[in-house]
Amino acid sequence: MSTETLQHEAANPLLDFSGLPRFDAIEARHIEPAIDALLARARAALAAVVDHHGAADWANVVAPTETAFDELDRAFAIAGHLNAVASTKAVRAAYNAVLPRVTAFDSEVAQDPRLYARYRALAEGPSMAALSTAQQRVVVQALRDFRLGGAELEARARARLEEVHEELAMLAARFDDNVLDAEDAWSHRVTDEAQLAGVPEDVKAAAREAARAEGIAGWKLTLRAPCYQPVMRHAENRDLRARMHRAAVTIASEQGDAPQHDNSEVIARTLALRNEEAQLLGYASYAGLSLVTKMAGSPAEVLDFLQDLARRVRPFALREYAELTAFARDTLGISELAAWDVAWASEKLRRHRFALSEEEVRAWLPLDRVLAGLFRLVAILYDVSIREDRAAAWHPSVRFYTVSDRDGAPLGHFYLDLHAREGKQGGAWMDEAINRRRIGASLQRPVAWLTCNFPAPLAGAVPHLTYQQVLTLFHEFGHGLHLLLTRVDVAEVSGLQGVEWDAVELPSQLMENFCWNRDVLASISAHTTAAGVLPRELVDRMLAARNFGSGMTLARQLELALFDLRVHSGSDDAYAVLDTVRAEIAVEPHPAWDRFVHRFGHVFAGEYAAGYYSYLWAEVMAADAFGLFEEAGVVSPAVGARFRDAILAVGGTRPALESFVAFRGRPPQLDALLRHNGLVEA
Repeated sequence: MSTETLQHEAANPLLDFSGLPRFDAIEARHIEPAIDALLARARAALAAVVDHHGAADWANVVAPTETAFDELDRAFAIAGHLNAVASTKAVRAAYNAVLPRVTAFDSEVAQDPRLYARYRALAEGPSMAALSTAQQRVVVQALRDFRLGGAELEARARARLEEVHEELAMLAARFDDNVLDAEDAWSHRVTDEAQLAGVPEDVKAAAREAARAEGIAGWKLTLRAPCYQPVMRHAENRDLRARMHRAAVTIASEQGDAPQHDNSEVIARTLALRNEEAQLLGYASYAGLSLVTKMAGSPAEVLDFLQDLARRVRPFALREYAELTAFARDTLGISELAAWDVAWASEKLRRHRFALSEEEVRAWLPLDRVLAGLFRLVAILYDVSIREDRAAAWHPSVRFYTVSDRDGAPLGHFYLDLHAREGKQGGAWMDEAINRRRIGASLQRPVAWLTCNFPAPLAGAVPHLTYQQVLTLFHEFGHGLHLLLTRVDVAEVSGLQGVEWDAVELPSQLMENFCWNRDVLASISAHTTAAGVLPRELVDRMLAARNFGSGMTLARQLELALFDLRVHSGSDDAYAVLDTVRAEIAVEPHPAWDRFVHRFGHVFAGEYAAGYYSYLWAEVMAADAFGLFEEAGVVSPAVGARFRDAILAVGGTRPALESFVAFRGRPPQLDALLRHNGLVEA
């Protein structure tokens, strides 16, 4: 390597792995040269393994690539993260330029027959028995991934599979880009404040500020969650709700206002390629291929699970919807409930039945108080401390924290990016910036970024959260704990790595359950004008309303999970599948022009393809696991330590079912999920 090349690399902050990512220095122009340099290093490390002719052991098969592969993952994760939370034309162009190169390299590794042979030799040789449990798990999962990557295929099929993987990666990026661009392009200007009757004052203030920032009068409404969701729940103007709903469910489709961002071809091509991938690897469908890395054994097992749950849930959902339509007809004057009325009418019925409004609860949930209560709960359960720290970030509103053990030794760090803004993808998620691993005598600590899309605080105002936003925050923090509290020193199975995908939601959904505990509610609540914490009578109303609409909510999740499973079982017509599923399970109305699938990023751009059922699968485990906390008084350090030791600490070093049984003492049972959702006949 030339001196000039070394100097050039040294000047690239994306190639500095000595600490945290240098977001104050990283620019779009750094992405391509950094990834190219890291790909070259990774290929050199790979060559050192396949060219070695001695007896296979960890030191000459796995260890030589650990650092090179980890650094490539870290740099590429930063590029992808910036494209999701701080997207610009330059960042997107750089990310899309390197995406096929990284995808191609991943395929090269997964298909390399020489590397596959070295891993087989390690697995079958005498040194396998001497490896740690974590190391053995890495080897076993690697052999599985070689088979899934096409290492056993003949040359022509391997080449075609590589092409399929590259195109699928580009299609996923294009899907996300289309959704983000279409969402950013849409807005609706309101000039008469009377049209915003019922909309919360802070939402109107944000909309007025958005209009003022563009030099226009009135209020600018958008499809971003902090604007869209409260408008749909509270706006009295039915025409406004209808306009907003249509824009939201036709976004990135041929029915939307920005047809240049239509995802129709992306969806069709994605399904075709996934089906081809499955066929190349010898599976009847992509669903069968996807489940190889999950707890569930087959598509039939998942279908039985979903249909069994649907049989139990749908009667409650139908009853709830009948009550809602009767209330809308008799009290609200709406003879036929439309899709854009459901959230609004539900909020009205909840107020009527429980004297409880979203805004009343929100007034007691200032963001900083919620965070302090969340951190205090985690400290009690898992014997750790969380303190705000300093680090460069991608936006001024991003916060940074350090998690430490009882002796003050740091365990890991996380970034908290809570607020919606232009150029940031919608939704909420946790992702890995750095995985824990041991490098000689030193320890690389895990780092997470936790992302939400709450309303940006207005100048001088104290930001508050809705109760649903509190649940979202606790959920994502549960994912973060899975990464941060691992004790595994091998990156490939530390944290969430190596954990079956239908089990990764267990820690996150478990955390949501704590939000219904009176002590936790007290710890996260305060009021800007009133003294004390959430009043007992308000908590009583919240608990009484906890399961309001839970049947309809679960029916919606079942609809999405069944659609995902069936559309990946050989179909090439997404909407024909969706129509069939909705006829079976849906209870809410859906207009013929509804194109929700065009923004279903979990399935068409994320990692939940043929795996969306994971939310329900893991929710069964989470509800059952929380039952043990309930038996011990809920906020129990003893049960928390048991959960940390049995599940959070072990990462992917053993099957998730074994970890659950180690915690609960038996396999998971469905009863707790139904009980927690009030879906048990009295």
